Amino acid sequence: MKRYLLLVFLAIALSNCKSSKRAKVVTKKTKVEQREITKPKVANIPITKSAQIIDYSKQFLGVRYKWGGTTKKGMDCSGLIHQSFSAHQIYLPRISRDIAKKGKKIKLKETLKGDLLFFKTGKNRRNAINHVGLVVEIKNNAIYFIHATTSKGVIISSLNEDYWKSAFAEVRRVL
Repeated sequence: MKRYLLLVFLAIALSNCKSSKRAKVVTKKTKVEQREITKPKVANIPITKSAQIIDYSKQFLGVRYKWGGTTKKGMDCSGLIHQSFSAHQIYLPRISRDIAKKGKKIKLKETLKGDLLFFKTGKNRRNAINHVGLVVEIKNNAIYFIHATTSKGVIISSLNEDYWKSAFAEVRRVL
């Protein structure tokens, strides 16, 4: 009889323990579920086409320069732009001076992320555009662009740098 009473007592005690633990777990889950419902979800925020293109282009940072290149093995400036846009179903010509005929020419002060900067580089600053970069950021009155240089490969530069400021030709919006 003592064993029976002991077993009944243990059964009641253990069942109470389990139910109180379950109650705590349910309470915690409920609080978590409530927080998830009230929190805005980042995944639901639409990402603009220009942001997608910029993010795609950044995967090439550090890639060496290769004339005519369009891969991570080597890239030139127009190859970077061509590849970054075509990956998002926007097809641009393969040569800088031909890309400069697309989209709408805008004023420098109207520049936004995703716009294209065109340059005339070289010693004599020929009349033809021969370099292109993609605007990736505008911060503190500085325009930053990703491009491929012969000396450093794919990098991000500022239009405030003397060399790029003096070689700047125009800015175009293709998006």
